Amino acid sequence: MLENWFKTTILMAAIVALFGVIGAALGGQSGMLLALLFAGGMNVWAYWFSDQAVLKMYNAREVDESSAPQFYRMVRELAHNAGLPMPRVYVIDEDQPNAFATGRDPQHAAVAATSGIMRVLSERELRGVMAHELAHVKHRDTLISTISASIAGAISAIAQFGMFFGGNRDGERNVNPVLAILIMIMAPIAAALIQMAISRSREFEADRGGAEISRDPRALAAALEKIHRYAQGLPMAAAEQHPETAQMMIINPLSGDGIKSLFSTHPATEERVARLVAMAQSGA
Repeated sequence: MLENWFKTTILMAAIVALFGVIGAALGGQSGMLLALLFAGGMNVWAYWFSDQAVLKMYNAREVDESSAPQFYRMVRELAHNAGLPMPRVYVIDEDQPNAFATGRDPQHAAVAATSGIMRVLSERELRGVMAHELAHVKHRDTLISTISASIAGAISAIAQFGMFFGGNRDGERNVNPVLAILIMIMAPIAAALIQMAISRSREFEADRGGAEISRDPRALAAALEKIHRYAQGLPMAAAEQHPETAQMMIINPLSGDGIKSLFSTHPATEERVARLVAMAQSGA
């Protein structure tokens, strides 16, 4: 687990450094300084507000024991098993089965599940999924994922406006237009690759932690297989509009053939399932 945290720290530093490199390429030393200050500001914003922003993107509605009694009690029992405070619980009206967790720390956490996942999975499988999300909360992956998503989105936005950056004291452009175009193309790709690595480094740990919380590795394995199959053919509009949030889901909501499969934010489902099955067989 310490190795994963070290790897995640390096990757987070890399995505902030990428922000600075883009600023330097587009605006020199002052551009790098402004970009790094902006990255710091994004981190502060992400720490305090990104959870609500993500929930709003997905039109998530908060539920309680009176509006979703079975689901709410399930989360409460699993949170107790994990030694966590009770998180806020949300439902997203989407057909694609999926779920995510967000929040800056366990005391300010939220878990969200789509209406589709509640229809598709059995109660046992859904327990495995929500245990996985609570493992993310316990490991504080929720803060890491929201910060990386915020910065990656900002990098993409700045790169898209790259042609408009730069200039000297006389108001003349000092950015090579070819370089600006390359930055517009390559920076979002680099940010996505780093973000993907951050996400992948955390998923296996959340699978293991979720299996321990639910005490049922096979249920999570079965859920992952089922969600993966359904996600292939059911688009999720909010994820397509905000692809930087895809890494927060238990299964990549943008999975599919073509270019999207090259930038999967999650390890192969087959490998995740194999690890969980091995965990069950070993009695871990």
